[in-house]
Amino acid sequence: MEKCIKKNLKLNGLVCTNCGAKIEKEVSELEFVNEANINFSTGKLQIEISNKDNIKSMLNKSISIINRHEPDVEVYIEDDNKKIDVDIKKEYNIIDAIGKKKIWKLSIGIILFLGAIIGNFSFPIELGLFIISYLLIGGNVLLKSAKNISRGQVFDENFLMSIATLGAFAIQEFPEAVAVMLFYEVGEMFQDIAVDKSRNSIKSLMDIRPDYANLVIGNDSKKISPEEVNIGDKIIIKPGEKIPLDGIVLEGESMVDTSALTGESVPRSVKKNKEVLGGFINKNGVLTIEVTKNFGESTVSKVLNLVENASSKKAPTEKLMTKFSRYYTPVVVFSALALTIIPPLTLPGASFSDWLYRGLIFLVISCPCALVVSIPLGFFGGIGSASKNGVLVKGGNYLEALNDVDIAVFDKTGTLTKGVFKVTEIVTNNGYTNEELLKFAAYGEIFSNHPIAEAIIKSYDKDIDKSKINDYNEISGHGISVKYEDKEILVGNKKLMKKNNIPTNNSDSIGTIIYVAVDNNYIGHIIISDEVKEDSKDTLKALKYLGISKTVMLTGDNKSVGEKVGYSLGIDEVYTDLLPDGKVEILEKLDKKKKPKGKLAFIGDGINDAPVLARADIGIAMGGLGSDAAIEAADVVLMTDEPKKFIDAINIAKRTRKIVYENIIFALGIKLLILSLGAIGLASMWSAVFADVGVALLAVLNSLRVLKK
Repeated sequence: MEKCIKKNLKLNGLVCTNCGAKIEKEVSELEFVNEANINFSTGKLQIEISNKDNIKSMLNKSISIINRHEPDVEVYIEDDNKKIDVDIKKEYNIIDAIGKKKIWKLSIGIILFLGAIIGNFSFPIELGLFIISYLLIGGNVLLKSAKNISRGQVFDENFLMSIATLGAFAIQEFPEAVAVMLFYEVGEMFQDIAVDKSRNSIKSLMDIRPDYANLVIGNDSKKISPEEVNIGDKIIIKPGEKIPLDGIVLEGESMVDTSALTGESVPRSVKKNKEVLGGFINKNGVLTIEVTKNFGESTVSKVLNLVENASSKKAPTEKLMTKFSRYYTPVVVFSALALTIIPPLTLPGASFSDWLYRGLIFLVISCPCALVVSIPLGFFGGIGSASKNGVLVKGGNYLEALNDVDIAVFDKTGTLTKGVFKVTEIVTNNGYTNEELLKFAAYGEIFSNHPIAEAIIKSYDKDIDKSKINDYNEISGHGISVKYEDKEILVGNKKLMKKNNIPTNNSDSIGTIIYVAVDNNYIGHIIISDEVKEDSKDTLKALKYLGISKTVMLTGDNKSVGEKVGYSLGIDEVYTDLLPDGKVEILEKLDKKKKPKGKLAFIGDGINDAPVLARADIGIAMGGLGSDAAIEAADVVLMTDEPKKFIDAINIAKRTRKIVYENIIFALGIKLLILSLGAIGLASMWSAVFADVGVALLAVLNSLRVLKK
């Protein structure tokens, strides 16, 4: 089966959501196009083409469709390596955004309009001034409406405003007709500026794309594009510069700011042989790095791709509002027609001009821009905010699903625990000190390469004179026996102690117990355990506070260790001794116990838990700062391996949904109120304009609140 090819078109200047929806629909219906998605927040159209031989043809046809609907939009084909993006660093200029020609036309139109109102002219001159000012202010709207009608596209905002204002002229409400068109145009301009600024705000939140790399050439360096750097090349990063690609430090020592990828503000120290990732910012020292990944495979590139493409996976609320807007506008238009015609024919003394005015108010209000613009911006803002806080969410659908998590299932090793064996407790006997006990254990384990032995030696952290050790004997399944100077040391499990008839103390501690005896005298034991992460307990407590009904832990570890860890953290259910297929089996049973609209989330390390991550409603991986398998496998990636990031993800999801719902309720509420008042003659066209462009502007600005941490 031939692999599908994805191509992106950058649409500079696209602000009409209604046109965007039409473009998306028509492009997706092309012969070799499987799917087309407009990411309104980034101004990109992603096209999935099924046949590589038809790429050029499909792109040309897509551009033709875009030009037909939006002739003023600049279209660029996004190259695989060189992504076209808006320069978010340049100073935002309102005059450039609106256009000087448009400002001149508006200014002259406003002067003529004010002259017609203030001046004491004869009716023909006054009418002429109103018509000229109307054409200067709203001529572009009339022209667009005519073009769209000729293509069979009737129900858009240009048509609605044209009919409403021309109708006002017909009933000789000249000042109101011009004023409504003026407020509409000014409102649209401010809405476009707000949308553009909000896009840039969201983009600046993820401004981690490096601009250049300092490639080492002999004894010199040269600034080149990160895409031109190859694996094995050496690059220099000076203080204050972004690290452009993943690599290993060859020379230098510095502090790096990792907040763009992890959300953590505390800088990290890096030195020779340490790994660094693209997107980090070098704080002080000069670093020489050997590049280990091409730009397209680097962490910063993958993160950018994930965030930019996340909006193509639309949330259910987005899909519902898009579908709603398709039916909403025609219904309001026909309601306006009925409101204009029926009352004058059925009500005694009803004036046609009065009911026509009320019908025109309906038309002005009917454009659903506030919903169609602000909802995608809200979700994309939520995704951007999560990314800034070290949580990668791969789509609006997953962000919305996080609101409904009912059962949270955790892996143990590497998720709730650090996945590294460590001495967590030392218990002495017969008057020995902790240091003496650790010393005898370290001398006993010095020739072993077992992780437990390594943990003991690391904890002892002193030089060991191997020449003092004789008669090293490893007893399978029990432990080790060695002669150290003139003493016999036994280090191992309880079976080793029993075999030598050495009585020991019992322990309820979590982890593996290593008993130590010297000359057949029990001197104490050491607890080796996979240390629980500092934030695991607080995370599980917070989940209960957030309304998660059940927490579960699945582990391949043995029952005693697994249950001790799980229940000490306050987990409701613990399942131990599980292989990957066993975890899937348990997950499927748990899935049947969730609430009707609830979601099951699995949080694992993203590599050995791939089957469970795929089976869960929401697969959440511990990303390990650049773990390729984790980034590819899951729906959500926690970039710092901290369980508390799961809480951050849920909180951002809840905040996003709250703001999106606020916009829906506010927009529909105001529109329904003005529609009702207009129907009974208590609302003017001025209030109708506010209910359209004013509400859209406020909804867009409200969407920006989701960017706050």
